[in-house]
Amino acid sequence: MYETIDHLLAGPPPGASEAELVDWIAGLEAVKCTAEAVQAEAAVRLEEAVRARQAEAGVPARKLGEGVASQVALARRVSPEKGAKLLGLAKILTNEMPHTFALMRAGLFSQWQATILARETACLSVEDRRFIDYELCATGPGGEPAKAVAMGLRQLENAAKKLAITLDQESVVARAASAEKDRRVSLRPAPDTMTWLGALLPVKDGVAVFAALDQAAKAAHAAGDDRTRGQVMADTLVDRVTGRAEGAKPRIEVKIVMTADALTSAADQPAMVEGYGPVPAAWAREALADAEVFVRRLFTDPAGQLVAMESRARKAPDGLAEFITTRDGGICRTNGCDAPIRNIDHVERHADGGATSAENLQGLCERCNQAKEALGWRARPGPDGTIITITPTGHTYISPPPDTWAQPPPTWSRAEFGLRDMLLDYTAAA
Repeated sequence: MYETIDHLLAGPPPGASEAELVDWIAGLEAVKCTAEAVQAEAAVRLEEAVRARQAEAGVPARKLGEGVASQVALARRVSPEKGAKLLGLAKILTNEMPHTFALMRAGLFSQWQATILARETACLSVEDRRFIDYELCATGPGGEPAKAVAMGLRQLENAAKKLAITLDQESVVARAASAEKDRRVSLRPAPDTMTWLGALLPVKDGVAVFAALDQAAKAAHAAGDDRTRGQVMADTLVDRVTGRAEGAKPRIEVKIVMTADALTSAADQPAMVEGYGPVPAAWAREALADAEVFVRRLFTDPAGQLVAMESRARKAPDGLAEFITTRDGGICRTNGCDAPIRNIDHVERHADGGATSAENLQGLCERCNQAKEALGWRARPGPDGTIITITPTGHTYISPPPDTWAQPPPTWSRAEFGLRDMLLDYTAAA
Protein backbone atom coordinates (compact mmCIF):
# COMPACT_ATOMS: atom_id res chain seq x y z
CA MET A 1 0.00 0.00 0.00
CA TYR A 2 2.80 2.42 0.93
CA GLU A 3 4.62 1.63 -2.30
CA THR A 4 1.46 2.48 -4.25
CA ILE A 5 1.00 5.78 -2.41
CA ASP A 6 4.66 6.70 -2.84
CA HIS A 7 4.37 5.81 -6.51
CA LEU A 8 1.31 8.04 -6.96
CA LEU A 9 2.82 10.94 -5.02
CA ALA A 10 5.95 10.82 -7.18
CA GLY A 11 3.81 12.06 -10.05
CA PRO A 12 3.15 10.66 -13.54
CA PRO A 13 6.25 9.93 -15.58
CA PRO A 14 7.18 12.05 -18.60
CA GLY A 15 5.31 10.95 -21.68
CA ALA A 16 2.37 9.48 -19.77
CA SER A 17 -0.69 9.00 -21.96
CA GLU A 18 -3.96 10.83 -21.44
CA ALA A 19 -5.52 7.67 -20.01
CA GLU A 20 -2.62 7.23 -17.59
CA LEU A 21 -2.92 10.84 -16.42
CA VAL A 22 -6.63 10.36 -15.73
CA ASP A 23 -5.85 7.17 -13.79
CA TRP A 24 -3.24 9.10 -11.79
CA ILE A 25 -5.75 11.80 -10.87
CA ALA A 26 -8.32 9.17 -9.86
CA GLY A 27 -5.75 7.29 -7.79
CA LEU A 28 -4.72 10.42 -5.91
CA GLU A 29 -8.38 11.25 -5.22
CA ALA A 30 -8.84 7.79 -3.70
CA VAL A 31 -5.76 8.36 -1.52
CA LYS A 32 -7.21 11.68 -0.32
CA CYS A 33 -10.51 10.03 0.64
CA THR A 34 -8.77 7.21 2.48
CA ALA A 35 -6.47 9.66 4.26
CA GLU A 36 -9.48 11.69 5.45
CA ALA A 37 -11.04 8.51 6.86
CA VAL A 38 -7.84 7.60 8.70
CA GLN A 39 -7.58 11.17 10.02
CA ALA A 40 -11.11 10.85 11.38
CA GLU A 41 -10.26 7.57 13.11
CA ALA A 42 -7.09 9.07 14.60
CA ALA A 43 -9.05 12.10 15.87
CA VAL A 44 -11.54 9.87 17.68
CA ARG A 45 -8.76 7.85 19.27
CA LEU A 46 -6.98 11.07 20.30
CA GLU A 47 -10.10 12.29 22.08
CA GLU A 48 -10.47 8.96 23.87
CA ALA A 49 -6.85 9.13 25.05
CA VAL A 50 -7.16 12.75 26.19
CA ARG A 51 -10.40 12.12 28.06
CA ALA A 52 -8.84 9.15 29.84
CA ARG A 53 -5.75 11.20 30.81
CA GLN A 54 -7.86 14.12 32.02
CA ALA A 55 -10.20 11.86 34.01
CA GLU A 56 -7.21 10.27 35.72
CA ALA A 57 -5.94 13.77 36.59
CA GLY A 58 -9.28 14.62 38.24
CA VAL A 59 -10.64 16.97 35.58
CA PRO A 60 -14.43 17.45 36.06
CA ALA A 61 -16.61 15.36 33.73
CA ARG A 62 -18.05 18.43 32.00
CA LYS A 63 -14.53 19.50 30.98
CA LEU A 64 -13.30 16.15 29.70
CA GLY A 65 -12.08 16.42 26.12
CA GLU A 66 -11.28 20.14 26.31
CA GLY A 67 -8.57 21.15 23.87
CA VAL A 68 -8.88 18.12 21.58
CA ALA A 69 -10.62 20.00 18.78
CA SER A 70 -7.93 22.67 18.90
CA GLN A 71 -5.19 20.04 18.64
CA VAL A 72 -6.97 18.55 15.62
CA ALA A 73 -7.21 22.03 14.10
CA LEU A 74 -3.53 22.78 14.59
CA ALA A 75 -2.50 19.41 13.16
CA ARG A 76 -4.75 19.85 10.10
CA ARG A 77 -3.92 23.55 9.67
CA VAL A 78 -7.51 24.74 9.91
CA SER A 79 -9.41 27.02 12.26
CA PRO A 80 -10.46 25.71 15.70
CA GLU A 81 -14.10 25.94 14.63
CA LYS A 82 -13.34 23.74 11.63
CA GLY A 83 -11.36 21.42 13.89
CA ALA A 84 -14.39 21.01 16.17
CA LYS A 85 -16.58 20.19 13.18
CA LEU A 86 -14.06 17.66 11.91
CA LEU A 87 -13.89 15.99 15.32
CA GLY A 88 -17.69 15.90 15.53
CA LEU A 89 -17.93 14.40 12.05
CA ALA A 90 -15.30 11.82 12.91
CA LYS A 91 -17.29 10.62 15.94
CA ILE A 92 -20.49 10.43 13.90
CA LEU A 93 -18.81 8.45 11.12
CA THR A 94 -17.10 5.94 13.38
CA ASN A 95 -20.05 5.46 15.74
CA GLU A 96 -23.20 5.98 13.69
CA MET A 97 -22.46 5.78 9.95
CA PRO A 98 -20.32 2.69 9.35
CA HIS A 99 -21.16 2.32 5.63
CA THR A 100 -20.28 5.94 4.86
CA PHE A 101 -17.03 5.49 6.76
CA ALA A 102 -16.29 2.28 4.86
CA LEU A 103 -16.72 4.09 1.53
CA MET A 104 -14.22 6.71 2.69
CA ARG A 105 -11.74 4.03 3.76
CA ALA A 106 -12.13 2.43 0.35
CA GLY A 107 -11.32 5.75 -1.34
CA LEU A 108 -14.79 6.09 -2.88
CA PHE A 109 -16.30 8.87 -0.78
CA SER A 110 -14.91 12.25 0.22
CA GLN A 111 -15.05 14.00 3.56
CA TRP A 112 -17.36 16.64 2.08
CA GLN A 113 -19.79 13.99 0.81
CA ALA A 114 -19.80 12.45 4.28
CA THR A 115 -20.39 15.90 5.77
CA ILE A 116 -23.50 16.35 3.62
CA LEU A 117 -24.98 13.07 4.84
CA ALA A 118 -24.13 13.84 8.47
CA ARG A 119 -25.65 17.31 8.18
CA GLU A 120 -28.90 16.19 6.57
CA THR A 121 -29.42 13.45 9.17
CA ALA A 122 -28.44 15.51 12.22
CA CYS A 123 -32.00 15.88 13.50
CA LEU A 124 -32.82 12.16 13.28
CA SER A 125 -32.48 9.39 15.83
CA VAL A 126 -29.40 7.20 15.63
CA GLU A 127 -31.55 4.38 14.24
CA ASP A 128 -32.93 6.54 11.42
CA ARG A 129 -29.50 7.92 10.62
CA ARG A 130 -28.11 4.38 10.36
CA PHE A 131 -30.97 3.44 8.06
CA ILE A 132 -30.09 6.27 5.66
CA ASP A 133 -26.43 5.34 5.94
CA TYR A 134 -27.30 1.79 4.91
CA GLU A 135 -29.75 2.83 2.20
CA LEU A 136 -27.35 5.18 0.42
CA CYS A 137 -23.88 3.89 1.24
CA ALA A 138 -24.09 0.13 1.71
CA THR A 139 -22.86 -2.15 -1.05
CA GLY A 140 -25.68 -4.08 -2.74
CA PRO A 141 -26.34 -7.76 -1.91
CA GLY A 142 -24.81 -8.79 -5.22
CA GLY A 143 -21.79 -6.54 -4.79
CA GLU A 144 -23.41 -3.60 -6.59
CA PRO A 145 -21.78 -0.22 -5.85
CA ALA A 146 -23.44 1.92 -3.18
CA LYS A 147 -26.04 4.31 -4.57
CA ALA A 148 -24.30 7.39 -3.15
CA VAL A 149 -21.08 6.79 -5.10
CA ALA A 150 -22.65 7.78 -8.42
CA MET A 151 -24.56 10.79 -7.06
CA GLY A 152 -23.56 14.42 -7.45
CA LEU A 153 -23.48 16.60 -4.35
CA ARG A 154 -26.93 18.07 -4.96
CA GLN A 155 -28.36 14.63 -5.71
CA LEU A 156 -26.83 13.25 -2.53
CA GLU A 157 -28.25 16.11 -0.47
CA ASN A 158 -31.72 15.72 -1.96
CA ALA A 159 -31.71 11.94 -1.51
CA ALA A 160 -30.80 12.29 2.16
CA LYS A 161 -33.43 14.99 2.67
CA LYS A 162 -36.18 12.87 1.11
CA LEU A 163 -35.34 9.89 3.26
CA ALA A 164 -35.13 12.06 6.40
CA ILE A 165 -38.57 13.56 5.72
CA THR A 166 -40.02 10.13 5.05
CA LEU A 167 -38.62 8.67 8.26
CA ASP A 168 -39.29 11.56 10.65
CA GLN A 169 -41.05 14.54 9.14
CA GLU A 170 -41.78 16.05 12.55
CA SER A 171 -38.09 16.30 13.44
CA VAL A 172 -37.22 17.86 10.09
CA VAL A 173 -39.94 20.49 10.51
CA ALA A 174 -38.83 21.23 14.08
CA ARG A 175 -35.24 21.61 12.89
CA ALA A 176 -36.31 24.08 10.20
CA ALA A 177 -38.19 26.15 12.78
CA SER A 178 -35.23 26.13 15.14
CA ALA A 179 -32.85 27.17 12.36
CA GLU A 180 -34.41 30.64 12.28
CA LYS A 181 -32.57 31.36 15.54
CA ASP A 182 -29.30 31.16 13.57
CA ARG A 183 -30.15 34.09 11.27
CA ARG A 184 -27.25 36.51 11.02
CA VAL A 185 -25.28 38.88 8.82
CA SER A 186 -21.58 38.39 8.07
CA LEU A 187 -18.84 40.38 6.41
CA ARG A 188 -15.57 39.12 4.97
CA PRO A 189 -12.87 40.68 2.82
CA ALA A 190 -12.83 40.30 -0.96
CA PRO A 191 -10.06 41.24 -3.40
CA ASP A 192 -9.51 44.81 -4.63
CA THR A 193 -10.88 46.67 -1.57
CA MET A 194 -14.26 44.96 -1.86
CA THR A 195 -16.18 42.93 0.71
CA TRP A 196 -18.65 40.06 0.71
CA LEU A 197 -21.74 40.93 2.75
CA GLY A 198 -23.84 37.88 3.49
CA ALA A 199 -27.04 37.17 5.36
CA LEU A 200 -28.41 33.86 6.59
CA LEU A 201 -32.20 34.33 6.57
CA PRO A 202 -35.36 32.25 6.69
CA VAL A 203 -36.21 31.28 3.13
CA LYS A 204 -39.28 33.51 2.90
CA ASP A 205 -37.29 36.55 4.03
CA GLY A 206 -34.30 35.82 1.82
CA VAL A 207 -36.46 35.33 -1.26
CA ALA A 208 -38.42 38.52 -0.45
CA VAL A 209 -35.23 40.61 -0.11
CA PHE A 210 -33.82 39.28 -3.37
CA ALA A 211 -37.14 39.81 -5.18
CA ALA A 212 -37.29 43.44 -3.98
CA LEU A 213 -33.76 44.11 -5.23
CA ASP A 214 -34.52 42.38 -8.52
CA GLN A 215 -37.65 44.50 -8.94
CA ALA A 216 -35.57 47.65 -8.35
CA ALA A 217 -33.11 46.52 -11.01
CA LYS A 218 -35.88 45.93 -13.55
CA ALA A 219 -37.40 49.36 -12.83
CA ALA A 220 -34.00 51.04 -13.25
CA HIS A 221 -33.41 49.22 -16.55
CA ALA A 222 -36.84 50.28 -17.82
CA ALA A 223 -35.98 53.88 -16.94
CA GLY A 224 -32.82 53.73 -19.04
CA ASP A 225 -30.29 53.26 -16.22
CA ASP A 226 -27.00 52.10 -17.76
CA ARG A 227 -25.84 50.19 -14.67
CA THR A 228 -25.87 46.41 -14.81
CA ARG A 229 -28.54 44.43 -12.98
CA GLY A 230 -26.04 43.40 -10.30
CA GLN A 231 -24.81 46.96 -9.80
CA VAL A 232 -28.34 48.29 -9.33
CA MET A 233 -29.18 45.55 -6.84
CA ALA A 234 -26.01 46.20 -4.83
CA ASP A 235 -26.52 49.98 -4.84
CA THR A 236 -30.17 49.60 -3.85
CA LEU A 237 -29.24 47.36 -0.93
CA VAL A 238 -26.76 49.92 0.40
CA ASP A 239 -29.15 52.84 -0.18
CA ARG A 240 -32.03 51.23 1.67
CA VAL A 241 -30.02 49.90 4.58
CA THR A 242 -27.89 52.99 5.25
CA GLY A 243 -30.39 55.67 4.22
CA ARG A 244 -27.93 57.00 1.66
CA ALA A 245 -30.73 57.46 -0.84
CA GLU A 246 -32.15 60.25 1.33
CA GLY A 247 -28.87 62.15 1.06
CA ALA A 248 -27.51 61.29 4.51
CA LYS A 249 -23.86 60.34 4.57
CA PRO A 250 -23.12 57.30 6.70
CA ARG A 251 -21.22 58.00 9.91
CA ILE A 252 -18.34 55.60 10.10
CA GLU A 253 -15.81 54.87 12.80
CA VAL A 254 -12.56 53.75 11.26
CA LYS A 255 -9.65 52.34 13.19
CA ILE A 256 -6.70 52.67 10.87
CA VAL A 257 -2.99 52.00 11.27
CA MET A 258 -0.83 54.12 9.00
CA THR A 259 1.85 56.77 9.02
CA ALA A 260 0.81 60.40 9.33
CA ASP A 261 2.21 61.09 5.87
CA ALA A 262 0.11 58.32 4.32
CA LEU A 263 -3.06 59.78 5.82
CA THR A 264 -2.45 63.43 5.00
CA SER A 265 -0.33 63.43 1.85
CA ALA A 266 0.43 61.45 -1.26
CA ALA A 267 2.70 58.95 0.49
CA ASP A 268 2.24 55.45 -0.86
CA GLN A 269 2.66 53.27 2.24
CA PRO A 270 -0.28 50.85 2.60
CA ALA A 271 -2.77 51.39 5.39
CA MET A 272 -4.34 48.69 7.57
CA VAL A 273 -8.10 48.95 8.16
CA GLU A 274 -9.22 46.87 11.12
CA GLY A 275 -11.80 44.31 10.05
CA TYR A 276 -10.58 44.29 6.46
CA GLY A 277 -6.81 44.33 5.99
CA PRO A 278 -4.29 46.28 3.91
CA VAL A 279 -5.57 48.98 1.54
CA PRO A 280 -3.76 51.50 -0.68
CA ALA A 281 -3.25 54.81 1.12
CA ALA A 282 -4.79 56.71 -1.80
CA TRP A 283 -7.94 54.60 -1.60
CA ALA A 284 -8.12 55.13 2.19
CA ARG A 285 -7.84 58.92 1.82
CA GLU A 286 -10.58 59.00 -0.81
CA ALA A 287 -12.91 56.73 1.18
CA LEU A 288 -12.47 58.73 4.36
CA ALA A 289 -13.28 61.98 2.57
CA ASP A 290 -16.59 60.57 1.31
CA ALA A 291 -18.39 60.24 4.63
CA GLU A 292 -18.71 61.61 8.13
CA VAL A 293 -15.84 59.72 9.64
CA PHE A 294 -14.38 59.49 13.10
CA VAL A 295 -10.82 58.39 12.46
CA ARG A 296 -8.95 56.69 15.26
CA ARG A 297 -5.35 56.89 14.12
CA LEU A 298 -2.72 54.65 15.63
CA PHE A 299 0.76 55.82 14.74
CA THR A 300 3.90 53.77 14.42
CA ASP A 301 7.34 54.27 15.86
CA PRO A 302 10.43 54.75 13.66
CA ALA A 303 10.75 50.97 13.30
CA GLY A 304 7.20 50.77 11.99
CA GLN A 305 5.69 49.07 15.04
CA LEU A 306 2.88 50.24 17.29
CA VAL A 307 3.88 51.72 20.63
CA ALA A 308 3.54 49.18 23.44
CA MET A 309 1.72 49.65 26.72
CA GLU A 310 1.93 47.95 30.12
CA SER A 311 -0.26 47.52 33.20
CA ARG A 312 0.10 46.10 36.70
CA ALA A 313 -3.49 44.85 36.68
CA ARG A 314 -4.39 41.24 35.86
CA LYS A 315 -7.05 42.33 33.37
CA ALA A 316 -5.82 44.47 30.53
CA PRO A 317 -7.17 48.04 30.80
CA ASP A 318 -9.45 49.17 28.00
CA GLY A 319 -6.74 51.15 26.24
CA LEU A 320 -4.26 48.27 26.33
CA ALA A 321 -6.94 45.80 25.26
CA GLU A 322 -7.82 48.02 22.31
CA PHE A 323 -4.14 48.26 21.43
CA ILE A 324 -3.77 44.46 21.43
CA THR A 325 -6.89 44.03 19.27
CA THR A 326 -5.54 46.50 16.74
CA ARG A 327 -2.01 45.11 16.83
CA ASP A 328 -3.31 41.61 16.14
CA GLY A 329 -5.47 42.86 13.28
CA GLY A 330 -8.71 41.96 15.04
CA ILE A 331 -8.07 38.27 14.30
CA CYS A 332 -7.34 35.45 16.76
CA ARG A 333 -3.61 34.76 17.09
CA THR A 334 -3.98 30.96 16.96
CA ASN A 335 -2.46 29.42 13.85
CA GLY A 336 -5.12 28.87 11.19
CA CYS A 337 -7.88 30.63 13.13
CA ASP A 338 -9.62 33.49 11.33
CA ALA A 339 -12.22 34.15 14.03
CA PRO A 340 -12.57 37.69 15.43
CA ILE A 341 -10.91 38.50 18.74
CA ARG A 342 -13.26 38.15 21.72
CA ASN A 343 -10.79 37.90 24.62
CA ILE A 344 -7.49 39.57 25.50
CA ASP A 345 -5.50 36.87 27.26
CA HIS A 346 -2.08 36.42 28.81
CA VAL A 347 0.35 34.33 26.76
CA GLU A 348 2.24 33.24 29.87
CA ARG A 349 -0.43 32.85 32.56
CA HIS A 350 -0.74 35.68 35.07
CA ALA A 351 -0.76 33.07 37.84
CA ASP A 352 2.66 31.88 36.60
CA GLY A 353 4.12 35.38 36.72
CA GLY A 354 3.14 36.56 33.27
CA ALA A 355 2.98 40.34 32.97
CA THR A 356 -0.03 42.32 31.79
CA SER A 357 1.94 43.89 28.95
CA ALA A 358 1.68 44.13 25.20
CA GLU A 359 4.51 41.61 24.87
CA ASN A 360 2.64 39.04 26.98
CA LEU A 361 -0.91 39.60 25.74
CA GLN A 362 -2.67 38.16 22.72
CA GLY A 363 -6.07 38.45 21.12
CA LEU A 364 -8.00 35.17 21.03
CA CYS A 365 -11.45 34.01 20.03
CA GLU A 366 -13.56 32.40 22.75
CA ARG A 367 -12.88 28.85 21.57
CA CYS A 368 -9.09 29.27 21.52
CA ASN A 369 -9.11 31.06 24.86
CA GLN A 370 -10.88 28.07 26.44
CA ALA A 371 -8.67 25.51 24.69
CA LYS A 372 -5.41 26.93 26.05
CA GLU A 373 -6.76 26.57 29.59
CA ALA A 374 -7.04 22.81 29.20
CA LEU A 375 -4.67 20.51 31.08
CA GLY A 376 -1.16 20.40 29.62
CA TRP A 377 -1.25 23.47 27.34
CA ARG A 378 1.63 25.96 27.60
CA ALA A 379 2.53 29.18 25.82
CA ARG A 380 5.39 31.67 25.88
CA PRO A 381 5.98 34.97 24.10
CA GLY A 382 8.92 34.88 21.74
CA PRO A 383 11.62 37.57 21.65
CA ASP A 384 10.40 39.09 18.39
CA GLY A 385 6.66 39.19 19.08
CA THR A 386 5.95 35.58 18.16
CA ILE A 387 3.77 33.38 20.35
CA ILE A 388 5.02 29.86 21.00
CA THR A 389 2.29 27.37 21.92
CA ILE A 390 3.05 23.86 23.13
CA THR A 391 0.19 21.35 23.21
CA PRO A 392 -0.12 18.50 25.74
CA THR A 393 1.48 16.11 23.22
CA GLY A 394 4.59 18.29 23.01
CA HIS A 395 3.87 19.63 19.54
CA THR A 396 5.02 23.23 19.10
CA TYR A 397 3.26 25.88 17.01
CA ILE A 398 4.69 29.33 16.38
CA SER A 399 2.39 32.26 15.60
CA PRO A 400 4.44 35.03 13.98
CA PRO A 401 3.91 38.66 14.95
CA PRO A 402 0.99 40.15 13.01
CA ASP A 403 1.80 42.51 10.17
CA THR A 404 -0.64 45.28 11.11
CA TRP A 405 1.58 48.31 10.66
CA ALA A 406 2.06 50.34 7.54
CA GLN A 407 5.77 49.95 6.90
CA PRO A 408 6.93 47.78 3.97
CA PRO A 409 8.55 44.44 4.94
CA PRO A 410 12.32 44.67 5.54
CA THR A 411 14.89 43.04 3.31
CA TRP A 412 16.44 40.23 5.30
CA SER A 413 20.11 39.34 5.12
CA ARG A 414 21.31 35.78 5.32
CA ALA A 415 22.62 36.39 8.84
CA GLU A 416 19.22 37.55 10.04
CA PHE A 417 17.70 34.20 9.15
CA GLY A 418 19.43 33.01 12.35
CA LEU A 419 16.21 34.15 14.04
CA ARG A 420 14.75 30.75 13.20
CA ASP A 421 17.48 28.96 15.14
CA MET A 422 16.97 31.35 18.05
CA LEU A 423 13.26 30.49 18.14
CA LEU A 424 14.02 26.78 18.05
CA ASP A 425 16.45 27.18 20.97
CA TYR A 426 13.84 29.20 22.86
CA THR A 427 11.21 26.52 22.25
CA ALA A 428 13.52 23.76 23.44
CA ALA A 429 14.28 25.70 26.63
CA ALA A 430 10.55 26.23 27.27
